[in-house]
Amino acid sequence: MHQKSFKYWQWRTLIVLMVGYACYYFLRKNFSTAIPAMEATLGLSKTQLGGFLTANGIVYGISRFINGIIADRANKRRMMTLGLLLSCVINLLISFSPKFNGFLHLLDAEGKATVGLVYLIGSLWVINGYVHGMGYPPCSSLMAHWFRPKELATKQSLWNASHSIGAGVVVALCGWLLSRYGYSAWNLCFIVPAAIAFVGAIVLYKGLRDTPSALGFPDVEEIEQFENGGKAPIRKEPEMTASEFRRFSMQMVYKNPLVWIVAVTNFNVYVIRLVILDWGTSILTQYRGLEIGLAASIVSLSELIGGVLGSALAGWMTDKVFHHRVFRCGAICTILATACLFWFWRLPGDASWLWNAVLIIVSAFFVYGVSGLCGIGASKYATKKAAASANGLVGIVAYGATILSGIGFGFLSEHSRFGWDAVFAVTLSIGVLGTILQALFWNAPEDGHDRKLAYDKSVKEHP
Repeated sequence: MHQKSFKYWQWRTLIVLMVGYACYYFLRKNFSTAIPAMEATLGLSKTQLGGFLTANGIVYGISRFINGIIADRANKRRMMTLGLLLSCVINLLISFSPKFNGFLHLLDAEGKATVGLVYLIGSLWVINGYVHGMGYPPCSSLMAHWFRPKELATKQSLWNASHSIGAGVVVALCGWLLSRYGYSAWNLCFIVPAAIAFVGAIVLYKGLRDTPSALGFPDVEEIEQFENGGKAPIRKEPEMTASEFRRFSMQMVYKNPLVWIVAVTNFNVYVIRLVILDWGTSILTQYRGLEIGLAASIVSLSELIGGVLGSALAGWMTDKVFHHRVFRCGAICTILATACLFWFWRLPGDASWLWNAVLIIVSAFFVYGVSGLCGIGASKYATKKAAASANGLVGIVAYGATILSGIGFGFLSEHSRFGWDAVFAVTLSIGVLGTILQALFWNAPEDGHDRKLAYDKSVKEHP
């Protein structure tokens, strides 16, 4: 009965985290879908809207780093719930922002946005980037607390599908709202997702518990020892003081070369991911000549099909085929993603739209496999006590890719004499470098257990 109850709570935690993090994406990817309507209705420019997205991405990366440190010591259920509720409020403020025109002068005589409204919406979206950084760190920490290292890749890859489910569903939802009610109803792209996410916040708070010990269960290491035939219980480690945690995280995260390799790998993968997600529609319309509706559908399918299946399969392969070693599966996925993107680039101009769609979706399939493994690798190498801090570090490095993929690729495609060809050349080079980097660590240990033992020994000798 005790074992059954623990399994129930493991699956309950996994499912609730998937629902909650999908709701975070409801309040994050809705903005991209609303851009054409806001541009037409409010007169906002592409430069202004693109600036909001870039600033949001940078602040989000910083927030993941800061909140990663906090999450390892804080109540993760409350932190994740609070972040989602704050994002609901921010999205509602954006939706009703033109209503404040009476005393803030946000609209001109023609009903278009003034500089005041531009700054108001932009500031709110940047703040939204920060509160979204309160979502991922609690998830990575809770997954490491509830699942053993030997099963973490499989289970966390299932959770990782919540990114793609949330993004894919909200794009379809907002697209339907704009199609049904017209561009003037752009604010529904913020109101409806916020209402859904509010319900998700209730599910998070009611459905989660912080750690197994909060429900009287032993730690996952003790359960693993019991299943392996061990008789003596594992000694419970006392809670770390703030100074002890700083020393531990310095050794297991910031001085851990394997965590830094994961971070650089994630940067490389994010460049490819953002080319598909942020520039995919532009590439398919401007470079391949597809109709915008078809192009958007291909990008949406790459998120849903590629993201969900790619992430889940990569986690399963890591545990069952590659003996829990994330760099092995990651290297193979990265080179295959790069190869698919290269093939897409070299397609003849009159190639069928179906070939374009297949190669974009398959490339995303492998990209999301590696992206999910990076979060898993950070948790495994830093161990559960510093999993959120490690993922915060990996996140801030990865979101540096928004500068290259956003401003950098926008400049290359518009001003370089090679246009989109220059974008593909840089992206493919980064993909090859990411593959080589992971291949160099093919025989890296499967987790940070040995490093933690060495740390514990050093603490005893030099307290």
